[in-house]
Amino acid sequence: MNGSERIQNAIETAGNEGRTALVAYLTAGYPAPKSFRRDLGRIAEAADVVEVGVPFTDPMADGLTIQRASRSALESGVTLQWILDEIAAMEPEPAAPIILMSYLNPLLAMGYENLAARAEQAGVAGFIVPDLPLDESSDLDEALAARGLALVHLVSPVTSEERLALAGRTSRGFLYAVTVTGITGGDAGKGGNLAAYLKRVAKHSNVPVCAGFGVRTASQVDEIGRLVPGVVVGSALVETLERGEDPSAFLESLCSHSSANQDA
Repeated sequence: MNGSERIQNAIETAGNEGRTALVAYLTAGYPAPKSFRRDLGRIAEAADVVEVGVPFTDPMADGLTIQRASRSALESGVTLQWILDEIAAMEPEPAAPIILMSYLNPLLAMGYENLAARAEQAGVAGFIVPDLPLDESSDLDEALAARGLALVHLVSPVTSEERLALAGRTSRGFLYAVTVTGITGGDAGKGGNLAAYLKRVAKHSNVPVCAGFGVRTASQVDEIGRLVPGVVVGSALVETLERGEDPSAFLESLCSHSSANQDA
């Protein structure tokens, strides 16, 4: 299977096993570069897909926790090339597909074709680029698709029907449904429109939908997992690593009451 297929297969396998797929985020090189491979390996054992955040100087879509992690990683010298080298050197390979979540500038600096080639060689399965507009994504999309890698699109509650339909047709691996408008780390699922919003997203998507931004508890995983196949956990996991606690135990606690998507 290529990278896009590995991501989608991991999410669908969770559903076939009667559980919600867990997409887990960590910032590369945080809390310490020397522990990155160990942390990534442990998280990949407990999650179905892992997002590895590429630190950036102005992470505008991220809340204070991930901003702090990104700043620390940059001060420690973490770069996109370092991340690719570290992932490539992991033995054994991570148990779950790896997606790099990066703002656009580091990808542009490496060059799209070079990026795709290096990512494929490292075993990376795809990318999420939060500041890349959907209608400007074709060049990166083509470079990644040529290597079988996913470009996962993001949608939000304010995405128009037209753009939602386009994102649902073109996203590979999964479609990322942001559950709140704003930055990461807030409280997910507030208000009575979550179910209607996620059903609208799922209606337009050709790939599984994973929802996140602010997921912190098993009850939230359960609630969202009844609506879509996957849930994204970010800031809460970064804080777990920050405290020196076991990331796999935290992730397992989130899934203790999760259920398979009941409305697919």
